[in-house]
Amino acid sequence: MPLILTEEQTMLKEAADGFLNEKAPIAHLRKLRDSRDPDGVSRELWRAFGEMGFAGVIIPEAHGGSGLGAVEAGVMAESLGRTLTPSPFLGSGVLAAKVLVEGGSEAQQAAWLPKIAAGEAILSLAVDEGPKHAPARMTTTAERSGNGFKLNGAKGFVLDGHVADALIVAARTEGGIGLFLIDPSTDGVAVERTVMVDAHNAARVTLSDVEVDADALIGSVEAGEALLEGALNLGRACAAASLTGAGDQAFQTTLAYLRTRKQFGKLIGEFQALQHRAAHLFSEIEIARAAVMGALQALDLGKESAPLAVSVAKAKAGRVAELAVQEAVQMHGGVGMTDEFDVGLFMKRVRVLNELLGDAGFHQERMARAQGF
Repeated sequence: MPLILTEEQTMLKEAADGFLNEKAPIAHLRKLRDSRDPDGVSRELWRAFGEMGFAGVIIPEAHGGSGLGAVEAGVMAESLGRTLTPSPFLGSGVLAAKVLVEGGSEAQQAAWLPKIAAGEAILSLAVDEGPKHAPARMTTTAERSGNGFKLNGAKGFVLDGHVADALIVAARTEGGIGLFLIDPSTDGVAVERTVMVDAHNAARVTLSDVEVDADALIGSVEAGEALLEGALNLGRACAAASLTGAGDQAFQTTLAYLRTRKQFGKLIGEFQALQHRAAHLFSEIEIARAAVMGALQALDLGKESAPLAVSVAKAKAGRVAELAVQEAVQMHGGVGMTDEFDVGLFMKRVRVLNELLGDAGFHQERMARAQGF
């Protein structure tokens, strides 16, 4: 299958790029950051996402979404990476939506999927607990209690958890991994906002004897692990797409600087050493983009190799984006370290995206274990 966008996917990309450049350029991030906005995210912009059909890109049309697939979600994620827009898209429109689409009951889907698609609700998936992404080491528990469950534990790095209308919490049960739909206002739930280095948002969620009914369980505990892994794989691929977008935009910004900055009476882009570094970076970005496209297509086709393709994409996109922002700062010289120039913002965003849903080391180990090493 060609590793390129179809005509319809290209139209979506152009629409997303145009919308974000107009409504949420990097100045939007700076405004939220500098004004110390209490939410750190614009609900008005999220509703505009819904009006454009972006928020519900993977949600079936029957629930108000666009009914599209992983590639289209990746297109949106890459555009968000280019503009550094703080948005609930990854946490709500991808991770939470995927869980509900694949495993939610009719009541759960009817209650939340139309609201996500319309940009009227924000849901957050709470998985990680330590400083690194490690779902296998999850310690949050859900014990049977009456006709429901009692949850105890703590979660970190919950995307937009501080503004979530509902949380999807992963916890260990006697039968496996359970995913529970929880109202943040429930007794025993404590949510603390954590502003990340890239001025995006996450939260810490603490659960102390949180009582939920049995109908809070999404799917079944026997199928919970597979349901969670499916959502995480889509999220990882979209995070890789955002890394590609951020890295490529940092590269494009650097190229523009090389074509205008003069030193020793010449444009610095005329120096062969910088040309070689730019050429190398261009080829690396194209390789990363191909890896990401391959992973997204594999997810849409339901290939058995899709999880490994996702790990390849996340690891490669992370390494390349890191190289891109480092080169951007160096080629800008001293001014690249100042807040006035955008390249520093890209460096911070790439740092966070690299950690999100597993860094290169996590995915390299995942691939090694799959091959029996």
